Amino acid sequence: MERVVQFTGPRHVEIAEHARAVLPPGHLRVRTRYSGISAGTELTAYRGTNPYLTRTWDPEARLFREGAAGIEYPVAGWGYSEVGEVVEVSPELDGMPGLPVTGDLIWGIWGHRSEGIVPAERVVGHTLPAGLDPLAGAFARVGAIAHNAVLAGDIHLGEDVAVFGQGVIGLLTTRLAQLSGARVTAVDALDVRLDTARRYGAHATLNARTDQVAERVREATGGLGADLAIEISGAHPALHEALRSVAVGGRVVASGFYQGDGTGLRLGDEFHHNRVQLVCSQIGGVPPQLSGRWSVDRLQRTFLRLVAEGQVDVTSLVSHVVPAAEAADAYVLLDERPAEALQVVLEF
Repeated sequence: MERVVQFTGPRHVEIAEHARAVLPPGHLRVRTRYSGISAGTELTAYRGTNPYLTRTWDPEARLFREGAAGIEYPVAGWGYSEVGEVVEVSPELDGMPGLPVTGDLIWGIWGHRSEGIVPAERVVGHTLPAGLDPLAGAFARVGAIAHNAVLAGDIHLGEDVAVFGQGVIGLLTTRLAQLSGARVTAVDALDVRLDTARRYGAHATLNARTDQVAERVREATGGLGADLAIEISGAHPALHEALRSVAVGGRVVASGFYQGDGTGLRLGDEFHHNRVQLVCSQIGGVPPQLSGRWSVDRLQRTFLRLVAEGQVDVTSLVSHVVPAAEAADAYVLLDERPAEALQVVLEF
């Protein structure tokens, strides 16, 4: 039997069991070892705020359509940070260049399920680097999201960068921005995350609840403001403060998954008067100017290479490894007590 984590309604989680599917041609069967929970995108489905639950995405028009939901409860197998062992390969794939073989540990996306059936083309080159802790493979996608935001920011050596949000992806963004030559100010509302940000290379930290963030950033930059701000928390007030924090003609990369109306975001204020560039970064693609050389798959592979080379530490971000059977408790933890958790990983 296959076990699948599913949301049966807002804030309701259960483990469903299904008969094991037959492996179709062109696919691999992977037995899941670890599956990381996204505390951003996944919680929108868990809480019931995800736009797909109330509208339908039209991929040709690139618009959301009102009147029908794109997904409905139960939402099964949500998740995009999996690591597992290849246990079966469709016979006609034998000898395909770069394809993992039986026994290999691979990373990819097949959701919170004990077993994934994955198209071969989606896992070519996805064998876990030798010597890498399997837990690290669960960071390929979140690391790519952070890397994408940094590339969209077009950081130059010596620039001042403010990173708003120091959850897992924000911390990785802080580290990658620092590796790119930036002097990073990390911003979050939780002191425990700011402590981690300092270890991750932040030059300075600011508490969004107690510090006047934009004023402090401008003081630290001789009154100019940051060259770049990356907003990765998905909170509209944080995006507004990011817009307030950058220099005239500065850039803000919006990489959070914002929910609902933009309460707290006032585009007639600093955004308008300082002629701020606002750029969206979303993991469905890379910055347009880099699309000839970069791809989402390259982002993921590059990030794991940085981890394997010791330039980025990810395993220390794993705060909880939870048996898949206790997934409901894991979501309650992330939803209600975020100060107690960073990366929560389900173990199958």
